[in-house]
Amino acid sequence: MSMNRLALAAMEIEDFGSLSARTVIAGVEAVCDPFGALYLPATRLLVVSDLHLEKGAAFARRGMLLPPYDTLATLKILEAVIARHDPAIVVSLGDNFHDRVGSLHLPETFRARIEQMARGREWIWINGNHDPDGTTGLPGQSADEVHYAGLAFRHEPSDKESAGEIAGHLHPSATVRRRDKSVRRPCFATDGRRLLMPAFGVTTGGLDLRHRAMAGLFERETLVAHLLGRDRVYSVRFANLLA
Repeated sequence: MSMNRLALAAMEIEDFGSLSARTVIAGVEAVCDPFGALYLPATRLLVVSDLHLEKGAAFARRGMLLPPYDTLATLKILEAVIARHDPAIVVSLGDNFHDRVGSLHLPETFRARIEQMARGREWIWINGNHDPDGTTGLPGQSADEVHYAGLAFRHEPSDKESAGEIAGHLHPSATVRRRDKSVRRPCFATDGRRLLMPAFGVTTGGLDLRHRAMAGLFERETLVAHLLGRDRVYSVRFANLLA
C-alpha cells in the first residue's frame, strides 16, 4: 500500500517495527522510523532534524506565497512519532524554524501543540543556520550541540569529528530503480560511524548522496541509505544506488 507520511501518521498500525530499519552508530543501536525520526531505545531519545517550521510564513514575509499547510502537517507527523515511541528526550537538530523570527511569530495553536508534545520530556533545540539564535517562548533549551551517551548531536556535520556524530543540514536523499523507473527519496545515511538525518519538514528538498557536499563524509564501502518509502523504510547499500 502506498501512502505519504501524513497519511501514515493518521493510520492505526500495530507493528511499526516491520516498517522501520535498525542500524548501529558508533556502537549505539538506533531505529530509523518511517516518519523520518531516529529513535535510540537504550536512552529513549528521539531525534528529528530540519523541521523548517513556518516556512510558508517566512516566504510570505518576503512577498512569496507558498501553501500555508506546512507547519500543521509537520507537527501532526511529529505528534504521531512521539506518541508511538514515548521518548524521554527529544532532540531537534537545527533549522527548527525556517528563519530567525519563526518561533517568535508562531501562532498560539501551534505553540500549544508543541507544549503538549514536550510535557514530561526533556526537549533540546539545536541551533541551525536558519535559526542560529534559538527558539522564543517554547519549552526546552537551545544549544549549538549536545554530547550524550557517546554520541554528538549537531546541525551541520563536522569535517573532522565523525565517530558517533548525528547531524542534519544536508537533507540527504538517494535514488533507486523500481519497476523500470528511478525513484528519489529522502534517507538516513550512515556508514556506522556517523549518521545524517533526513529533513523532517514536509516542504523540504534534498541533496543526493553523490552530491559534492557529501564528499568525504562517509566510508562509501560501508555506507547504507535507509530510504523513506511511501509505506516503509528501505535499506540500500551505496553501491546499489543510482548515480
